[in-house]
Amino acid sequence: MTDSSERRKIRVGVLRGGPSDEYGVSLQTGAKVLENLPAQYIPQDIFISRDGAWHMGGIVRPPEKVLAQVDVVFNALHGAYGEDGKVQNLLETYGVPFTGSRSLPSSLSMHKGLAKKIFLQHGIKTPFSVVITPRDATARRVIELFQSFPQPAIIKPVSGGSSMGITIAKDFLSFEQGIEEAFRRSGGAILEEYVRGQEASCTVIGNAQGGLYSLFPVEITTSPDKDFFDYESKYELPINHACPGNFSSDIKNAIQNIALDAHRALGLRHYSQSDLIVTQNRGIYLLEVNSLPGLTEKSLLPVSLASAGVSFPDFLHHTLTLALS
Repeated sequence: MTDSSERRKIRVGVLRGGPSDEYGVSLQTGAKVLENLPAQYIPQDIFISRDGAWHMGGIVRPPEKVLAQVDVVFNALHGAYGEDGKVQNLLETYGVPFTGSRSLPSSLSMHKGLAKKIFLQHGIKTPFSVVITPRDATARRVIELFQSFPQPAIIKPVSGGSSMGITIAKDFLSFEQGIEEAFRRSGGAILEEYVRGQEASCTVIGNAQGGLYSLFPVEITTSPDKDFFDYESKYELPINHACPGNFSSDIKNAIQNIALDAHRALGLRHYSQSDLIVTQNRGIYLLEVNSLPGLTEKSLLPVSLASAGVSFPDFLHHTLTLALS
């Protein structure tokens, strides 16, 4: 028999897994959320398999049946389905409160080409880029792009995260293979100017009054054999980082303001994480914004929280309070 104190607790469905390439990262994020929910919440593990089937209590159930058993959803998914507006649209349809951004801002931030257009419209500096689709990628067009695009080029899936499927093309063969790899993971590819500089990450957190706070930037130092902060660096190798980063006061403030501007420009809510490059002579470039950044043991958002003196359970409580309000 359930006592009255249990009945007063809020049932939190933690969505994790999912059909994207970031399935494994999502499992880790979801596990960390489940382990750290404060005592006033009842955790409900909602596992979504790679084929998209929803599970609760080890049993496959329709999403509407699962969602009827929770008061709020903590979205711990990453990548396709979980971060591109699809699951958000489903949650909106059933009227279930959830953490993270709504469906349209999620889809805009996930599509690197659309997000970059929005950044430029708001005066936010971002590396020069070109989006191509498989229909565009004729042999002649690929040769033309290689000959005309600033080299080396970074080639990314147009939608995706965790630095998966990214290639730094240093010759035509790697350029061609990078485009094919991006197409394999996404419906398009984005060719981006390779800007050299110091990598940084900055987290933005919302509050109940509609305001925003930017946390101290994280300075990221990659391994000497790495050209950028790739998937292996993020999740498999020891991370060399500093928070607060070793930036001047002016640079630190500029990073934080860019992250705030990007969060607002995309219409995001609750929290986000911006990835940036700080150059010596060309200023600061915004690379992309993650509407659902990783919350794993090796993710950078928990590092930023710790630097600000915020515990992870307090962050979860704050985010769930925003979702319920």
